[in-house]
Amino acid sequence: MQATINVGQVLRTLLILVLAPAAVASAQENPLSAYNKHVYGGVKKILLRTAEKVPEENYNFKPTDAVRSLGQILGHVADSQYGFCSAVLGEKNPAPKIEETKTSKADLIAALKDAFAYCDKAYDGMTDASATQMVKFFGGDTPKLGVLTVNNIHSVEHYGNLVTYMRLKNIVPPTSEPGFMPQPKK
Repeated sequence: MQATINVGQVLRTLLILVLAPAAVASAQENPLSAYNKHVYGGVKKILLRTAEKVPEENYNFKPTDAVRSLGQILGHVADSQYGFCSAVLGEKNPAPKIEETKTSKADLIAALKDAFAYCDKAYDGMTDASATQMVKFFGGDTPKLGVLTVNNIHSVEHYGNLVTYMRLKNIVPPTSEPGFMPQPKK
């Protein structure tokens, strides 16, 4: 069975998710950090919706043996939240090894929610002034805002994997659901 993925639609949706709030963010006192936090909120929403929408029997699905299962991707995303956000918070990475230890839908959703709650602290505490503070990240010095931007990019990258998995299982991804993107009023 071959699934058809409308790459243009996925890219347009992600572009709107990333660019639409720019006008709102620019009017705020901390437009850079507020915008980054807004994007994170959207990414968090679609990842949690994905985890909730996919039936438990598909959590072990992987298109080939060479890739992670759908559940492992969700676990990896949860683990990565701790890695990225602990650097910004100046904390030791708790490294819960969710990808390696959690397999059930309920456990993975709970772990993902906990990971996002941990990361919320990093995004909530960010200001444009603190965004320029340098932290050690992957062996180099990186501005805090850069670390959180990479977190968003990494999460969206894996959402793209999950979209493919869902399409292969005839599941409509959250960003393709009717009403996900509000249409302009005429």
